[in-house]
Amino acid sequence: MSEYSLIINGEKVAGAGSFDVINPATEEVLAKAPDTSVEQLDQAVAAAKAAFPAWAATDNETRKQACLQLADLLEANIDDLAQLITQEQGRPLQAFGGQGAYFEVGGAAVWCRSNAELELPVEVLQDDDEIRAEVHRKPLGVVGSITPWNWPLLIAIWHVIPALRAGNTVVIKPSSYTPLSTIKFVELAQSVLPAGVLNVVTGEGEVGTAMSTHADINKIVFTGSSATGRKIMQGASVNLKRLTLELGGNDAGIILPDVDVKAMAPRIFASAFTNSGQTCAALKRLYVHESIHDELAAELVAIAQSAKVGNGLEEGMDYGPVNNRDQLNKVVELAEDAKAQGANFLVGGDVQEGAGYFYPLTIVTDVKDGMRLVDEEPFGPILPIIKYSSVEDVLKLANDNENGLGGSVWSSDIAKATDLAMELEAGTAWINNHAAIQPNVPFGGVKQSGFGVEFSTYGLEEYTSIQSVIINKA
Repeated sequence: MSEYSLIINGEKVAGAGSFDVINPATEEVLAKAPDTSVEQLDQAVAAAKAAFPAWAATDNETRKQACLQLADLLEANIDDLAQLITQEQGRPLQAFGGQGAYFEVGGAAVWCRSNAELELPVEVLQDDDEIRAEVHRKPLGVVGSITPWNWPLLIAIWHVIPALRAGNTVVIKPSSYTPLSTIKFVELAQSVLPAGVLNVVTGEGEVGTAMSTHADINKIVFTGSSATGRKIMQGASVNLKRLTLELGGNDAGIILPDVDVKAMAPRIFASAFTNSGQTCAALKRLYVHESIHDELAAELVAIAQSAKVGNGLEEGMDYGPVNNRDQLNKVVELAEDAKAQGANFLVGGDVQEGAGYFYPLTIVTDVKDGMRLVDEEPFGPILPIIKYSSVEDVLKLANDNENGLGGSVWSSDIAKATDLAMELEAGTAWINNHAAIQPNVPFGGVKQSGFGVEFSTYGLEEYTSIQSVIINKA
């Protein structure tokens, strides 16, 4: 069994204790991960704080090249990293539509390169005979990153790389369910970055709580549940930390009656079941016009029945298990509630026997808003299909949810779909697609899905403060 270390100030450090990392496909202990004490967190933050002045002072080209070198490291170690992701998270190496563990590592490299090319030039607001007014973007200091278990390496990259590109130093805490690929990445990164610039601590929720209240952490970037995001926001008030919070999503997709069902069904399916539904921006509430409801449901069922669910290390698997027992229990709880209220399970709906946190790909009809399966985010491989007749009514239903991460409209009439999508209360609106994020387009939520954005120059700016410089020439 492998044992892993903290990385503090460029050195491997044993934890104050250890905890088991479980392979969700087998329920066997995969590795021992280090448990971080508060004193060790303080050491990691102190190392990042000490490294900040020199890293912030490095020239733009040096930080750009560092991001490119990190991309090279990811690609050079893609096999080891993909294997780790599959074993700790459950996603197959390739998966349905090619969106498996290899896709995650490759995507992480793409994001490194995209961030490397971003620039934050000095903006000149006024330059005349009397005044020159400039706006400068300056790094914040120590950034605390807290990442979830669903896309452990990719989301770590989303947090870390723009922070480094802007001149900050980082202490990252991955989920205790999936810490291994992040530890491996931080270990590799030490060959590129000066000591203390990037540190990793691991452990349970207490470490994250200590990070949110730490006086020497200047910003927290967090991806996870809305409930935890609110706690982080409370903790961050002690020193008015900057925050970027990408929180829960219960995204709605509206299928208009003119959609080409056979052409769009595979894309709809992939949008809903990516990573077995364990994606914040996955399509989780599917509203289908009554005229094509049955036809589309049948197409989605046929795809579900043809997909293979199993251990992601085995060849040909499309989907893996739910990542952990607690999340599996949540999926089961919502499914059983729907059954009790008369929902129709077209496929799936029962926990598989044997080892692993497996739940079958499940499609449910005869459901409506007000049922838990529709109103709450299951974060698992189960999709409720809600029949509607009026576009005006379905728009109200789609927006009548506390979350507002993403939403989509599907139609053969692009202009009509775009107009309707603009009325969705969501940070991102897709037309004839869903959950398709890209590094050059900002991504973030509204309502209880958080605030702040990631990706593109807009996301990079969130790791900086503005300093106005006013030069009096007279």
